[in-house]
Amino acid sequence: MRYTLFAKLVHDEFGQAQGEWILHSHVLAAHGKTANELVEDGEDLKQVWETLCDDFRIPAERRLGQDTDK
Repeated sequence: MRYTLFAKLVHDEFGQAQGEWILHSHVLAAHGKTANELVEDGEDLKQVWETLCDDFRIPAERRLGQDTDK
């Protein structure tokens, strides 16, 4: 996953401002670090996204982003 897709998924799900806040302040339960720290450490972006989804109980049908074919 590229960072642009990761950022889009975060912003689509949480909104721009709240998404940015979550990335730099929410400590992911499974890792003990924020998403931004994990990204800086070179962690797989798909795994970081999945962990965010788990922490915030995002249902499976919303984990792939918004449908833009409309």
